[in-house]
Amino acid sequence: MVSKKSRALVRETKHRRLRHTLSGTAARPRMSVFRSNNHMYVQIINDEVGKTLVSASTLDKEVNADLKKTNDVAAAEKLGSVIGKKAVDAGIKEVVFDRGGYIYAGKVKALADAAREAGLDF
Repeated sequence: MVSKKSRALVRETKHRRLRHTLSGTAARPRMSVFRSNNHMYVQIINDEVGKTLVSASTLDKEVNADLKKTNDVAAAEKLGSVIGKKAVDAGIKEVVFDRGGYIYAGKVKALADAAREAGLDF
């Protein structure tokens, strides 16, 4: 009998594989994305010291204020623009994009495009 792996397990495996090549430095930190069923979370991390420099999520009041839903493409775009503005205000211009094992389409792509428009380079 063939057993099928769960989507979460497949995503975690992809993410571990990606993390072998991606690492954030002080000059170019890592922008990590996590999606749950209801929310999205983004962190900009310096992996050399293991410190989160900037973070945002759809739970934040500035992101959540004018959204009807927190798990759609519009919410991802809003989150991308907020994290981009926060990063530029913190002096971060270049990041390494860590998609977290998710496919680069839909919400993840919308978040990345909005962050680029807000001033981040990756």
